[in-house]
Order: sequence, then structure tokens, then C-alpha cells
Amino acid sequence: MNATATTFSFKQLAIDFKEITKAGLAVSVVFSSIAGYLLGVADFQSLQWTTLLMLAVGGYCMVGASNAFNQVIEKDLDALMDRTKNRPVASGRMAPNRALFAASLLTIVGLVLLYMINPKSAMFGAISIFLYTSVYTPLKTVTPLSVFVGAFPGAIPFMLGWVAATNQFGIEAGTLFLIQFFWQFPHFWAIGWFLYEDYEKAGFFMLPTGKKDSSTALQTILYSVWLLIASLLPCLGYTGKLFLSPIAAGLVFLLGLWIIFYAIKLYQLRTAKAARTLMLVSVSYITLLQIVYITDKFLR
Repeated sequence: MNATATTFSFKQLAIDFKEITKAGLAVSVVFSSIAGYLLGVADFQSLQWTTLLMLAVGGYCMVGASNAFNQVIEKDLDALMDRTKNRPVASGRMAPNRALFAASLLTIVGLVLLYMINPKSAMFGAISIFLYTSVYTPLKTVTPLSVFVGAFPGAIPFMLGWVAATNQFGIEAGTLFLIQFFWQFPHFWAIGWFLYEDYEKAGFFMLPTGKKDSSTALQTILYSVWLLIASLLPCLGYTGKLFLSPIAAGLVFLLGLWIIFYAIKLYQLRTAKAARTLMLVSVSYITLLQIVYITDKFLR
């Protein structure tokens, strides 16, 4: 019985850790960081696997810490929404103090690992946690501008990988930041649209006008266009060592048309289904874009 109970408790602990750090989101963020790192190294022979491992683990810790802090701060609001009421802290399975300890430990481990890569990486990791927990999270119940503020920490991972590889923040890292920055808007506005009623229960303002209206949908289209423009900047030859070949630029252009098409569909239909489809397309977009960038770099 004791062995069974211990196994169950470890299993539940693992499940709670996965949920409090939002493992799926954290892994996608780590993927962005790794993509940025691969773009930053001179060639495949220059890869440092130890650095890559520290970046992956450190990046996961940073995202996990941000999410854990967020769930402690929003535990009462999470309990009001169907999407979040079963989270460890909101449901009462995990005490807030324990979650806070886990978040603090993840922060320390993450910062130490990123600092071991270089101080700039640790600095950007710290900025990301601060903006997410101390600025973005409180603003979610105050103003739709919270999405704009949240786009800053959300855009750091792609850039962070480049900084980890080069120990430099220049036009290349800035361009990667810009791409992921503009990507945040169609992605999170799509989520805010199809989860509008659930967010409303907690008083979260996620859509730019506060409503599921034509103005919100139009802004989603416009930011999708800006995303495409930012994604194509490396093909113009003005982004330093970050460069796209014509073939890769063509693929990125097609990806951009893809997300713009579904943003237009949202404008036309204004349904939860259209918003959910746009969200899924946006996730595919950023992943495929990074794969195109990496493949182009190493096949050129």
C-alpha cells in the first residue's frame, strides 16, 4: 500500500509540475530558443552541446517560473474559469507557498544556467520573468494593452538563443525579437476570441477593443501583415549575419499568406471556430518559420 501511495504521489507531483510550468508552452518556447541558437552559431561544427543543454534547461526554468508565479498571483481568478480551474494552485492541490517556492527555485536555477552561458542571456531571462509576472499579469484585468506588454517577454526566447550563441545583441537578435513580437498578436487575440466568455468570468481584457468585433478582427489582419513583413526582413540583406535565400524567402512569404488568409477568415466569419483555427495556424507558422530559417542556414 505504501509503495502504491508513494508511486501515486510522485505521479501526481509530476503531473502538477507539468501543469504549473505549462510544459507544452515551455517546450515550444525552448524550441524557439534552440532555433535562435542554431541561427547564431557560425556552423554546425561550432555547436556547443553543453551550452545548448544549459539553454534548453535554463529556458524551461525561466518559462516554468513565470507560469508558476502567474498561477500563484491569479489563483482566485483561475478558479473562476473552466479552462484553468483544475490547475494545481487554483484547485487547491498545491499550496500557494509550495508553488511560490517552486517558482523561486526555477528562477534561481534558470538564471544560474543562463549566466553560465553569458551574462546577457541571464539578463534577458530576468527581464522576461519580471515583465511577465510584475507587469503583464496585473494588467490583464485592467487593460487590453496587457497583450502588448506581454508580447515583450513573449518575444525574448527566439532572440535569447542568438544571444546565447554569440554573446551579442545586434540587428540579428533584434530582428528575431521583432518577428516573435508581431507573432504574439494574431496568436493571443485568436485565443482571446474563442475563450472570450471564459476570460470574461475572471475579468480579463485580452482583445484590443474588449469585444469580438470587426475592429478586433481587422487589427488581427494588420498585425499578421506586419508579422509577414518582419519575417521577410532577413532576405533584404540589411540584417547582418541573419540572412534568407530567395527560396527560403518564398517559403516564408507563403507561410505569411497562410496566416493572413485565416486572419481574414476570422474577419469574415467572426466565430470561435475561425479564431481557434487561426490560433492553430499561428502555432504552426512560428514553428515552420523557424525550421525554414534553420534549414536555409545550414543548406546554403
